[in-house]
Amino acid sequence: MLLWGVPIAALSLGSLLPVHDLVVLWPVVLTFMGVACLLNARACGRLHCYFTGPFFLLMAGVALLYGLGLIPLGPGGWNKLGLILLVGGVGLCCGPEMLFGRYRKPRPQ
Repeated sequence: MLLWGVPIAALSLGSLLPVHDLVVLWPVVLTFMGVACLLNARACGRLHCYFTGPFFLLMAGVALLYGLGLIPLGPGGWNKLGLILLVGGVGLCCGPEMLFGRYRKPRPQ
């Protein structure tokens, strides 16, 4: 709960914050989530972590660039990022494991 509940709650409650705070909140939280996924992938080999880790790190970069005004996403850019994050996160959590199994297969020796 602490590892995933707090970051997800922070992103969700971020909609109550002034927009200029999101440029810090989103990249920090998404970087934390991405690193946690990659560490988990290495530790236990859950397949989805190999996909969600880089995805969250990429989203952290996009959020930072958008927050700094370096990429235009038009009106409601934070909402667009949130939708991409939700759909992509759920899809990458479920899709790879439904197709290829829960854990990464060990390499033949």
